[in-house]
Amino acid sequence: MSTDTAHRDSSSSAPSDPPRPPTHAPNNFNRLSNPLLSTLSYFAEPVRYTTSSLFRRISEDEAPTPLAKALSANYNGSMTDPTTGVYHPPQQPIRKRSPFQPPPLTPLTLEGYKHGTSHKAKLLRKAVAEEIRLLIPPRLQLQEKWHLIYSIDQNGSTLSTVYNLCDPYRGKRGGFVVVVRDASGGVFGAYLSDPPKPQSHYYGNGECFLWRAMTLPALPDLMDLPPPPSEDTTHAQRMTTIGVPRTDSSASLASLKVPGTNGHKNGTTTPERIRFKAFPYTGENDFTIFCQQDYFSVGGGDGHYGLWLDQSLGNGVSATCPTFGNEPLSEEGSKFDIMGVEIWYVGS
Repeated sequence: MSTDTAHRDSSSSAPSDPPRPPTHAPNNFNRLSNPLLSTLSYFAEPVRYTTSSLFRRISEDEAPTPLAKALSANYNGSMTDPTTGVYHPPQQPIRKRSPFQPPPLTPLTLEGYKHGTSHKAKLLRKAVAEEIRLLIPPRLQLQEKWHLIYSIDQNGSTLSTVYNLCDPYRGKRGGFVVVVRDASGGVFGAYLSDPPKPQSHYYGNGECFLWRAMTLPALPDLMDLPPPPSEDTTHAQRMTTIGVPRTDSSASLASLKVPGTNGHKNGTTTPERIRFKAFPYTGENDFTIFCQQDYFSVGGGDGHYGLWLDQSLGNGVSATCPTFGNEPLSEEGSKFDIMGVEIWYVGS
């Protein structure tokens, strides 16, 4: 028993082993520091990004892109004169005219005349049609064929016939050319953006215009005159003028006539000279087209019509109107007698 007691005494008196150090740091600090660090990082990141971007933009000598050059302080500062402090914007490059030129338009073809229609009965000449063509919308200038819808010589002289023949063309993106001939031989008319049709109100748009054309007589005697001083005569042949004794004026004029032409050339041997006038839309009002069962009119205002035709297509009126600012289209005056009317369709 003494032995057991001694053994217990010795074991109790022996010093105990020290505790081992922890392999990881306590997590209390991490739990406290991680939210703080994440919060600081969240607010510091935009500041760091903005500061670095600003420093990079200031330190760069040349901006790599045009947009960056425009925003760069160095680039904007270079456009300011340091002596005067005046801002000088960069000079724009001079734009050069494009060498491309649109091809010429194909000559027009007027279709719709009957085979037996005489040349005198045809109101619209190709020369006048080409002048009108230059004023219509570009989308219609490319049309090579114009189609005759109505003619007094072929369809009779009633306004209701005009409306019936033009009715199938409603809704099409085309144009309509009205040609009128008065008793004095003058030719004039209008271009319409919409077909003639009875309406209770004005219609049409700013593409409409009035026009008149005059065929000037040829001057064959001027062909024999010497060229003007401004003309190039490098390759011209030498001409000698021999004086002739003065005779009776009628005899001298007869000697100058070209044989077989009676002193005048017609349009088949020499091109006709056309005096063409157009009166475009002024924008003063919207009185472009107005049609009723008993009359047809284009342009109006101040109690006047630019062009007015009655129900029987026998009488017409033309006066100055604010819609087109035109002059009277007929040489007969504000009222005229109608000798012919044609309506042409321009479009596909």
